[in-house]
Amino acid sequence: MELWIPITIAAAFFQNLRSMLQKYLKDRLSTGGATYARFIYAWPFAVIYVLVLGELPEFDMPSLNTNFAFYAAIGGAAQMLATTLLIYLFSFRNFAVGTTFSKTETVQAAIFGAVILADPLSVSAIIAILISLVGVVALSAAQSGIGLGRIVFAWTERTSLIGLASGASFGVSAVSYRAASLSLGGDGFLIQAAFTLAWVLGFQTIVMGVYLLIREPGELARVLRNWRVGSWVGVTGMIGSVGWFTAMTIQNAAYVRALGQVELVFTFIAAHMFFGERSTRLEVAGIVLVVVGILVLLLG
Repeated sequence: MELWIPITIAAAFFQNLRSMLQKYLKDRLSTGGATYARFIYAWPFAVIYVLVLGELPEFDMPSLNTNFAFYAAIGGAAQMLATTLLIYLFSFRNFAVGTTFSKTETVQAAIFGAVILADPLSVSAIIAILISLVGVVALSAAQSGIGLGRIVFAWTERTSLIGLASGASFGVSAVSYRAASLSLGGDGFLIQAAFTLAWVLGFQTIVMGVYLLIREPGELARVLRNWRVGSWVGVTGMIGSVGWFTAMTIQNAAYVRALGQVELVFTFIAAHMFFGERSTRLEVAGIVLVVVGILVLLLG
């Protein structure tokens, strides 16, 4: 088994765990504050991680270069923009259509990866990504209560375009992180990924911190007061991000994001095992297609 596969699955698991903790934090903070918690509390752990790796004889601490700074900033900004657009969608009555279109991230990451990094895609990978996309859209449609036909004919609506822009921004961020990490050179993919993560989290912490100070005075203090839960959000988020960044340093970002959809499977299982939720036929069909897409990707 290739190393990026278990790393990606672990990243998806910890991202799912971080999301659950973040939902708990959302009851105490604004949306901006809950989002900021994932950055400010993860950053110190990311810095410690890269410093520890740098002390090991197997690794040399990378040096900053122009390409790295450019792609790290683009990736960090694109991720924040994608999240902002996703949150903005919730202000619309028909936000469900837009959030469904944001799920095109993997397809868009494949396109951006081919254009920016010339990352090749095998025929089986393209088929796998498309199968998973149909599964994700079906799952999203079932959970939001809108029909598949509604989604197919709604791609020119404002919310759909915002959703596509959000998916594009997530795709750009994934490819940019891979580009930033690869620009550092060397054979130590672990420290390349760790170095990139530490700088990106630092950038996002500073930029979003300034935003909160200007737009939501007092929210930063509330984020700091909720340090007990926030710290766990930071730890789980950092571990998940280490997995994502490491996997995307080793492998094509589109492959990683496609396999990362296993997070939906984790959520589906948890909903049934711990919350006793029942599923519709469309939800089951969606999750089956996601699993089939992942299997095609891995076996292809």
